[in-house]
Amino acid sequence: MNIQQARRLRELPPYIFSELNAIKADASKRGIQLTSLAIGDPDKPTPPEILKFIQEASLKPENHAYSPYEGTPAFRQSVATWMQSRFGVSLDPQKEIVALIGSKEGIAHFPVAFCDPGDKVLYPSPGYPVFATSISLGGGQPIPIPLTPESGFVPDPQVLEDLFRTHQPKYAILNFPSNPTSATLSLKQLTEIVGLAKKYSVWILFDNAYSEIYFDEKEKPPSILEVPGAKDICIELQSFSKSYNMTGWRIGFAAGNPELVGGLLRAKTNIDSGPLLAVQEACTRILPRADEFSGPIRDLYSVRRDAMLSGLQDIGIEVFAPKATFFVWARVPNGGKSMDFTKHLIEKTGVVVTPGIGFGDPGEGFFRLALTVDPPQIHAALQKLKDALPSFR
Repeated sequence: MNIQQARRLRELPPYIFSELNAIKADASKRGIQLTSLAIGDPDKPTPPEILKFIQEASLKPENHAYSPYEGTPAFRQSVATWMQSRFGVSLDPQKEIVALIGSKEGIAHFPVAFCDPGDKVLYPSPGYPVFATSISLGGGQPIPIPLTPESGFVPDPQVLEDLFRTHQPKYAILNFPSNPTSATLSLKQLTEIVGLAKKYSVWILFDNAYSEIYFDEKEKPPSILEVPGAKDICIELQSFSKSYNMTGWRIGFAAGNPELVGGLLRAKTNIDSGPLLAVQEACTRILPRADEFSGPIRDLYSVRRDAMLSGLQDIGIEVFAPKATFFVWARVPNGGKSMDFTKHLIEKTGVVVTPGIGFGDPGEGFFRLALTVDPPQIHAALQKLKDALPSFR
């Protein structure tokens, strides 16, 4: 029997992380001890008090039922209150907020809701691979926004305007603080981008999943909804995953323009369900005390960031110091290729990093490290990396 995947899957570009996983598995079989600085998943457990909230909520029989697709009224109200407190953004919890099973769900379902076959959509490159694949799977045509070292890995306004004018996209995805580069945008920069998008009638899907992982209280990442008039064309995605070490609990939300939120909700109702009721209830207790939970997590990553930056600089690797996220973006030494460098490190040291090419062509020549191990492991891994450099050409 000839079994073939659907054309939309077969036409996706090769997934480089599958190759990386195969390399890691082969190295493990040969007895190489791996130290991963590649995984973008918190290594620490969900805070005990949050677990207590979830446990208490899970014991209530009323939380054993299906969740409303849009999320419970209490959850959406708590989100509205937090968005007002954190960003000064006023939202109608009934029409302008929808609960998500993590922000990734919102990214994947948005083109299902809004892409007709052949619609062009812009996405950041280097960027989270799901951006481009979700557009393709939704029937759209993904067009990269090239992010370069010269622009600080943020959109160059002239380049962005040229892309808007040339391609007339239906919408553009932005992700700042960025995975993988950790670049951030100021409110002034966001204001300029929103102005351009309005000029060319382009919607913006703003992935703000790392807004609470920052390192300077004076430079907190903004919400795009802070821009006056942004709600006319913008929808923002937020996640509890990184901010509160809740990746496995799968909860986030979308907020913004009511038509965009409503379309996303309509797609969602035909595909999946709302997040677990017990987790939603727990989040209504987390958000009023958000900084009590996210603050210690930021402090942890700050210490690790300093250890990583110091170690990389000591061995002569060019690094782009992050103001946010738990990633560090660095240049491959000696002008090498990112996958070659990744393979070399695994073979020679067992240290695993993420090759920049996996995030799009503009990521070639760079690699990503995750701050998901403690400083002693960081120091040990970087010493191994240093020892491997002379043999990498």
